[in-house]
Amino acid sequence: MQIAERWLLARIRNETFTSLGALNARLFELTADLNGRTMRTYKASRRDLFERLDKPALGPLPEHPFEASTWKKVALNIDYHVEFDHHFYSAPHAFLREELWVRATASTVEILHGETRIASHVRSYVRDGRPTTTPDHMPSTHRAQAEWTPTRILSWAGKVGPSTSALCEVILRERTHPEWGFRSCLGLFRLAKKYGEARIEAACARALYAGARSYRPVKTILQHNLDSQPLPGPETPATAGATHGNVRGRDYYH
Repeated sequence: MQIAERWLLARIRNETFTSLGALNARLFELTADLNGRTMRTYKASRRDLFERLDKPALGPLPEHPFEASTWKKVALNIDYHVEFDHHFYSAPHAFLREELWVRATASTVEILHGETRIASHVRSYVRDGRPTTTPDHMPSTHRAQAEWTPTRILSWAGKVGPSTSALCEVILRERTHPEWGFRSCLGLFRLAKKYGEARIEAACARALYAGARSYRPVKTILQHNLDSQPLPGPETPATAGATHGNVRGRDYYH
């Protein structure tokens, strides 16, 4: 490489190029010249040695070009999905709680169990909470086999309070498949363990008031202690209840 670099740079040191394409074309021309020159030690050119020694030993090029990939160890959630780069991808529910690996390229997300690929999806860069799901990964029998069901989730939410129950109902109802809402509902379950049921109920009431459809707004409300503040009431005139001297009243302007 050093010989080639020095030889090429020496040949073009006094030449001027107006574009990268022109420079590359000139280097391609000079490289062909260099490879065709006979070397004193070997009595053959670099091209001759390549054709005689290297080329016969080469294998065919891969059918597809190499793609860089990212690997991540994951576990299948009860909603049949794993998370990668803030998006959710489905896999067969039979691998629930199994140790799985995600292999992701720029275009594809593969889910592997050991050395076996159990699912493959077109990679999505959308982060709107909607998962990428293969219907075959969600057999109807799984609902009866799952540890959590919509009935059990709503039963727990009802014990916490009406606002928690209402938010869970909205989450489950607005998903194409109720199982897709399990993750958000179980997020509320975990928050209740951390913050207590009373705070969860107050936070759910505020989240519903704001039109929330997932557990994340509830988490934000709790983190910022907004659940202790009263909900905004009906709008009232700006002067209602004001008794201090700075309020002149409408009679002042007559």
